[in-house]
Amino acid sequence: MPELEPLLTSVMNAKPFHRSTSFRLRGSLSLGAIVLGFGLVATPPIQGASGESAVLKVGSGEALHAAASDGTLAFRLSTPEELERLLGKPQNQRAHKDGDMTFQILEYPGVIATFGRIGEFSSPFTLFELRVEGQAVDIGCERQLVLRTVEDLGKLDFFWGVSGVSLAKLDLRDQLKALSKLTFDTRTVWPAADKLPVGFDPVRLLEEGKNPGLGVRNLHAAGIDGSGVGIAIMDQPLLREHEEYKDRIMKYTGVDVEGVPQMHGAAVASIAVGKTCGVAPGATLYYFATPSWKWSRNEPWAEQLERIIELNRSLTNAPPIRVVSLSLGAFSERPNYTRWQQAVKKAEESGILVVTCDPDFLRIATLKRVESRPDPTATDYGPGVFAHPSAALCVPAANRTLASFRGPVFYTYDRTGGMSWTVPYLAGVAALGWQVDPSIKPREMVELWKHTAVKTETGSVIDPVAFVEAIRRQSKRG
Repeated sequence: MPELEPLLTSVMNAKPFHRSTSFRLRGSLSLGAIVLGFGLVATPPIQGASGESAVLKVGSGEALHAAASDGTLAFRLSTPEELERLLGKPQNQRAHKDGDMTFQILEYPGVIATFGRIGEFSSPFTLFELRVEGQAVDIGCERQLVLRTVEDLGKLDFFWGVSGVSLAKLDLRDQLKALSKLTFDTRTVWPAADKLPVGFDPVRLLEEGKNPGLGVRNLHAAGIDGSGVGIAIMDQPLLREHEEYKDRIMKYTGVDVEGVPQMHGAAVASIAVGKTCGVAPGATLYYFATPSWKWSRNEPWAEQLERIIELNRSLTNAPPIRVVSLSLGAFSERPNYTRWQQAVKKAEESGILVVTCDPDFLRIATLKRVESRPDPTATDYGPGVFAHPSAALCVPAANRTLASFRGPVFYTYDRTGGMSWTVPYLAGVAALGWQVDPSIKPREMVELWKHTAVKTETGSVIDPVAFVEAIRRQSKRG
């Protein structure tokens, strides 16, 4: 739809969704229609009683263009209240919800303004698109977002945060609390060090956040890095050139999807096999780009899983696929759940573990790293956003550095940590186990995760070191 192109462009420049309508930000993810998950909405011209377009008040159009030009009205920063100060109360107001995005549309004679927000991150509605007599006003959608005052920090949702945003004009010395909640990336432009809170060092945070934690790097140092094991990931289109994992890709397949890279793919690939971020940097990656925004039924996922099983049988000179990472959940809520269960059973009979966010597979909760712990153990994590008191297993997800889809050398420091990140983490841990003993059966892996987990105040935390040791002992007995 041509009328949606400006809004689509702005969303792409803002940052595609980490989770999608398919993933649902609630954690059965969530972080998708990475771009489409924003629920782009058409906003046709307002029709008067006679059916003709309403007439714009004299001077209003010029005032809006001037306000956009001087930054008074700005993409992702201006609120409905700011527009009302310029134009008064709207003639009409309506809401539209699509997936995790909620839109508030204000209509004036000849003017339509679309404000949006992500439902679960308590940020205010901010401006996504402004049209005067059907023509888009330049509110900065295609330019770097430059914060005007420190008050603008409170208008950004915690998930997207200040990724790609310039804060160069601001004095942030008193803003440690706000900054500690906002995701950022290597494209974020910071003010000089003397304008930052004491002790706040984004470069250090990005570097420390690459550590998978829980003793994983000690396993790597001992040669346990997933070598000889294949991990298949079904997820959004991938930026294949990223330095974190480009050398680990054995096969890349696009399935009923365009090849435009999305945020989700780079993140999950780096968690699983990234050379500095990954749990199993020695594992081999088989990547299947899939359109989660279109596949709302179980059949397509089951069919693709069966194709992966068949591919695995044909592999002769490459590491076999032992685990499939699919950051989706709620399969039981979708049509033909039995079809999906049959495919998963077939995979397990073929020696392949299928890891998902589905509680029917395993009830998982997310963990958040304490930032003063650069090499965190189980007690150096607290509950993440997607915590659950009856979780069988808690897995690191927040205050974590991930590969960014924005470019081959860009990284994101994710303070939120969705359920989607737990799945490739567990897939990587499984790869470590299969490197030690390829004979372990898929369901044995899951039972060993639970059996060797560390009990903490937060819950049962995955313990990769104890897990690997348990497999070694079991292998010796066998």
